[in-house]
Amino acid sequence: MSKPLTIADLKTLARRRVPKMFFDYADSGAWTESTYRANESDFAKIKLRQRVLVDMTNRSLETEMIGQKVSMPVALAPTGMTGMQHADGEMLAARAAEEFGVPFTLSTMSICSIEDVASVTTKPFWFQLYVMKDKDFVLDLINRAKAAKCSALVLTADLQILGQRHKDLRNGLSAPPKFTPKHIWQMATRPLWCLDMLQTKRRTFGNIIGHAKNVTDLSSISIWTHEQFDPRLSWSDVAWIKEKWGGPLIIKGINDVEDAKLAAETGADAIIVSNHGGRQLDGAPSSISTLPSIVDAVGHKIEIHLDGGIRSGQDVLKAVALGAKGTYIGRPFLYGLGAMGKEGVTLALEILRKEMDTTMALCGKRDIRTVDASIIAGRE
Repeated sequence: MSKPLTIADLKTLARRRVPKMFFDYADSGAWTESTYRANESDFAKIKLRQRVLVDMTNRSLETEMIGQKVSMPVALAPTGMTGMQHADGEMLAARAAEEFGVPFTLSTMSICSIEDVASVTTKPFWFQLYVMKDKDFVLDLINRAKAAKCSALVLTADLQILGQRHKDLRNGLSAPPKFTPKHIWQMATRPLWCLDMLQTKRRTFGNIIGHAKNVTDLSSISIWTHEQFDPRLSWSDVAWIKEKWGGPLIIKGINDVEDAKLAAETGADAIIVSNHGGRQLDGAPSSISTLPSIVDAVGHKIEIHLDGGIRSGQDVLKAVALGAKGTYIGRPFLYGLGAMGKEGVTLALEILRKEMDTTMALCGKRDIRTVDASIIAGRE
């Protein structure tokens, strides 16, 4: 393939380079994957207004997310096991994001640790927190994020229990991978991936191994998640987390107006409209379909971001037009990472920027901060 022109091109390359179990992990949804598919397809239903004979010079995509300047309204979403798409994946992605001027969010379930990412970045990144039953471990994660000078904490609210993803179970997903004939074959057919992995020591969950009590092995992420993630997590816990953190707080996983109203009362700085990429409640509505009603309900009280289904710069523009102050990409940057490492993450961001910039101009706008529902057909 010549130089990738779209996120779909990067996905094709990643599929060829990354072992099936890890590519499937990034590219799967819960149960029938209907919500995963709707996240993408519902963007296509939104039509844009083409405007002509307007001044298209001096365009700008610069804006702010939670008061932090960004080169465009896009952040890299927290994604588990990123370091299994490419060796040292979180470190590479964080560097690419920093150079591009957009936030990088490190997952609790990352392969590279908070300290690993801090060692290769010069600007603050964001940290995503899962709440465990072991509150001492949760507090330790928060304190480690503080020590790394993370500039925002992203609290994920929609993974108290793990939605079933059939592909992961069938693949026997683990990090590091098991040495069964099936897994050996998957890796043997991806020699470049193996070569990179042999040159790193980071092959399991860096934020957990050696930090959580009595955890020396995470051969089954699903079993550990079931045992450790706290199903009792409630709105009352947000105040404790906010107090312990003491900095900008974002709540991720809001996909319902009533939950958005509750989130707005917590004192958080922003909420992320998200259904966990279709990986939790299958049959839930797409993120983009619930965004307008959430914006109408609480947009005057709290900053609203969107995660889920973005595959182009046009999708980002549509989300901004419908009220999102910022957006997140998970799979698009993972495809780039799996396909080409750090260069692929940068290319994914460049693709989105070019598509967003051109589309904004053709809709008659020059500044992303002036984009609103007037560019959406039928909402002008």
